[in-house]
Amino acid sequence: MMTVSENNMTIRVTPPAEGLFDLMIFARHADSQDPYNWVCSYQIQCLEPRNGEKLPENPFHFWGLHQKVRDFGIKESSHKGELLVAPQGTLLLTLQTSRPLLAIYELTNKELDAALSKKCLAAQAEEEKLSCHVLCPFKGYYRLSVFVKDLGGSTFRNTANFLIRCLRPINQNELFPSGLSMNCGSGISSNSHGLSNPSHSSPIITTKLGKCNITFHTPADVEVTASLSKDRVISTKYPLERYVLVTHLRTKVSVCIVLPESGVYKVGLFGRSKDHKDFAHICDYVIRCFSDPSWPPFPRVYSLWSRGCVLLEPRTGVLQEQSWVRFRIKVPKAYQAVILGQEKTMLQQMPNVVWEGDVFTGAAGTQIKLAAKFSQHCPSLEVILAFEVEGGSPDSLGCSR
Repeated sequence: MMTVSENNMTIRVTPPAEGLFDLMIFARHADSQDPYNWVCSYQIQCLEPRNGEKLPENPFHFWGLHQKVRDFGIKESSHKGELLVAPQGTLLLTLQTSRPLLAIYELTNKELDAALSKKCLAAQAEEEKLSCHVLCPFKGYYRLSVFVKDLGGSTFRNTANFLIRCLRPINQNELFPSGLSMNCGSGISSNSHGLSNPSHSSPIITTKLGKCNITFHTPADVEVTASLSKDRVISTKYPLERYVLVTHLRTKVSVCIVLPESGVYKVGLFGRSKDHKDFAHICDYVIRCFSDPSWPPFPRVYSLWSRGCVLLEPRTGVLQEQSWVRFRIKVPKAYQAVILGQEKTMLQQMPNVVWEGDVFTGAAGTQIKLAAKFSQHCPSLEVILAFEVEGGSPDSLGCSR
């Protein structure tokens, strides 16, 4: 096990059996591409072999930080040396950087395949820091390799190789969701899209209530949307997109998430400016909840749900049958707002520009829609939100277990 710094090198040897071994050392100048030259040899006599687990394969030959790590833009690591210990199967590696960098990570273990390995890592890239959250699903040794590049760079270069020893593995049901990007949490990517002042800087959000609200400050010309996904959905009646509601305020965007069941979810944020037609990926968040939530979904959102629209009441998209429900909603520039159900109910605009009204839900199976006119001369109503009416107790429709 070789570690190399600017001015010295250390080799740790664990002979695999009793006997006499030759250790040969080769070297070359750090900037050279010439073949390695033999420098010296040692004879090692092993009287009693150490019975231990084999180290993971390391095609990069060195452990710890690269001897020219500062040239790559890395100033220091949160973990000194080449061996990292994960007593409970989790580890956070941070690297302080001298300039903005992007990083990818590779985790190997004798029992870990490529697909499962990707569910063990969550990477965050900030202006002066790289972070990697590591989960270890098996006991034993792992190799964590770090590759970095400058923002405008073309290739990732191996910068560090850490040996991780996991003492107690994490449950595989608690691994990260599939498909996480190299930009988790706030950082370089969210900043470049104009998002600032995040409510959650860490990419991992743990909630006991089964709901959370992620907010950013945004420029007036930036529109944000969000997706919610889970590797294995057990028993959800509505699509997961119904459990996310994005609200654009004047200088802020709010992404409200409620969870229909326990587990680990991925929230993807996407954004576009007025100059772009397509949404671009911004960053991902991981939401963990193991307290058995069962929140109802939000209403179905249509394209006219835009900047300034705010749903105040009701906050659920599933309403109880044969009951009166108070609606309070902000719809900027609306000339008229109505609720379309078994009957048509005109909402009244209050002095605080909130449209209000009491609506009778009617029978189960009814769909109730919020619609608006945006001009006195417009003949048709535009649908903004849609709610479902269901039977059952109020607790089962509007509360978490």
